[in-house]
Amino acid sequence: MTRLIGLAGIVLISFSAIFVRLADVSPTTAAFYRATYALPVLFIAARFMRDDRTRRERLLALGAGVLFAADLTLWHTSIEYIGAGLSTVVANSQVLWVGLLAWMLLGEKPRKAAFVVVPIALVGIALIGGLGRDDAYGENPMLGVIFALLAGISYSLFLLVYRASNKRMGPPAGPLLDTTAGGALTMLLISRFDGDFSFAFSWPSHGWLIALGVVIQSFGWLLISVVLPRLPALDTSMMLLLQPASTVLWAQIIFTETLSSVQWIGMIIVFVAIIGAALASATGMRKAALAAPEP
Repeated sequence: MTRLIGLAGIVLISFSAIFVRLADVSPTTAAFYRATYALPVLFIAARFMRDDRTRRERLLALGAGVLFAADLTLWHTSIEYIGAGLSTVVANSQVLWVGLLAWMLLGEKPRKAAFVVVPIALVGIALIGGLGRDDAYGENPMLGVIFALLAGISYSLFLLVYRASNKRMGPPAGPLLDTTAGGALTMLLISRFDGDFSFAFSWPSHGWLIALGVVIQSFGWLLISVVLPRLPALDTSMMLLLQPASTVLWAQIIFTETLSSVQWIGMIIVFVAIIGAALASATGMRKAALAAPEP
């Protein structure tokens, strides 16, 4: 049952890029309303969950929202240039960068596998950019890859701050509410620099934005945050790979995002690199658990 609930959450969030593209609004507008429409649901959920975080942890979660807003803006921009499927694949390479960033910023020693899989992933990401070929999918594939890659890096930074705000792994509604609120406030400030940002309510655009906020940012992430920490690391890593894989499938079905052969090869290489990183991480955690003394 735990795995089924986790899978349900992952399937929900796999529609993120699809809903953004269907909404057909500016990247900043989509990010702002994703957070804003999620707040009422998360507020209600937080009222029913214990929350004994310190003031510092709450402020950290709020601050994590700034990085979350940056991630969403960059990622939504990449969708415009390279489509829903490929942008999600590149952005989900964050599993590769978070270890390196933790090493540079926090001094956490990375696993040796990181120095193998990261170069492999970069080759795949370059191929996803289309190498300037005329048959590459996307309005501007290389620019889309750059934005998606920056989104993955900003999301990695977000994860480090968010982890610090919830080290005790308590109920997720409170931290998720604070982070989403921080993201909404940040997007409100950023909107001043987006000439295409609009507060006007339009249909069906806001129907997709409501779904993005309520179904994905609220229910999807609550399910994942509750369930995945209770699963073995390998199960968690493999299940999270279903998100970009599913998004690619939905993008093919709904938008007919026809990728070039070079982009398909690049995407497969990135998936292999992510799987390698996930397996290495899970193996390392398992060895650490076996070496730990019994409580």
